[in-house]
Amino acid sequence: MMKTLAGISPQIKQYLMITGNYWAFTLTDGALRMLVVLYFHQLGYSPFNIAMLFLFYEVFGVITNLLGGWLGARLGLNKTMNIGLAMQIIALLMLTVPADSLTVIYVMLAQALSGIAKDLNKMSAKSAIKLLVPKDSNDNSNKLYQWVAVLTGSKNALKGVGFFLGGVLLTTFGFKVAIQLMAVMLFLVWLGSLIGLKTELGKAKSKPKFTEIFSKSSAINRLSAARLFLFGARDVWFVVALPVFLATTFNWDHWWVGGFMASWVIGYGFVQSIAPRFTGQSPSPRSAGLWAGYLAVTPVLIAIALHYQFYVQFSIIVGLLIFGGLFAINSSLHSYLIVNFASSDGVSMDVGFYYMANAMGRLIGTVLSGWVYQLYGLEMCLWISALFIAASAVIALRLKETAE
Repeated sequence: MMKTLAGISPQIKQYLMITGNYWAFTLTDGALRMLVVLYFHQLGYSPFNIAMLFLFYEVFGVITNLLGGWLGARLGLNKTMNIGLAMQIIALLMLTVPADSLTVIYVMLAQALSGIAKDLNKMSAKSAIKLLVPKDSNDNSNKLYQWVAVLTGSKNALKGVGFFLGGVLLTTFGFKVAIQLMAVMLFLVWLGSLIGLKTELGKAKSKPKFTEIFSKSSAINRLSAARLFLFGARDVWFVVALPVFLATTFNWDHWWVGGFMASWVIGYGFVQSIAPRFTGQSPSPRSAGLWAGYLAVTPVLIAIALHYQFYVQFSIIVGLLIFGGLFAINSSLHSYLIVNFASSDGVSMDVGFYYMANAMGRLIGTVLSGWVYQLYGLEMCLWISALFIAASAVIALRLKETAE
């Protein structure tokens, strides 16, 4: 066993370290989201107010991705990843105060810190993959897609485990103890990361100027716009509308809601990790538009089934499982394209800009999820989802083969 570990290349060791950090962070992030949604729904908060708890989380995600790519290029990706882990620990500890102190504004501030932490961690992990894929590989592009797919897919599978964990921890230990347990686990991961990550990973050869944070590549700009609408389409029903709908319409308890959401995301993550089998090992950039077109049909069919009350529970569950599979392929394909398009020197600048658009899509989707569901219900959320996916497809069809 020790000989096997000793024989692993430095690139693989760093990849494993980064993936481990990303996994641990994602587990706490998914559990925290489910804990907050279910706990505050239990306290009687409206869907819109629950959505507002995540407002700063998403707003600061936009800002962090924009500035985080610049920081990663100047400081190194090891520093931005470790800063993200430390900030998540602080955000978790902020939520361990007495229940009377958990006001809406206070929770929003804690979620803001968590949002910064999450996007620093994700930007660092995705950027590092570009630098760690062996340069002497004859199928570098294929290898890059495989590494990105595995990282992204495994992360989302663990996020699903986190959703389930959040529901279980809330039921078993209560909100405060659940948060404390996660903070201790992440602290141990952070200590290991401080020791194990290389100090110069991702640092640009020349210090990029702050004015260079906006991408000048038309391919990256188009892909970023497509990503914005793609993730807005998911979160417009997924973040608040769906868990509240399951709890109120189907009368599911925390275990069932958390379990279904977990199963959905785990399956979604698994499909992401094997996406190259569906799209091919070296997919054309324009294929992102074609796959988005397939995805757009799904929310339309679910919305029609809801409107006509056609086996509602069956239609929701099966429809969302199909949506999850198609969305996973779209997401994995996008993740590969941005890393492929990004420049190797200062890769975090391009990746950060792209994930800024991703965070903006989540922000729009999150706000609409609470507001539209409260006023018009899940059916309208699904129609908006279909509209957003159609916009993503149209934009992606204009992508060229290489970044300009």
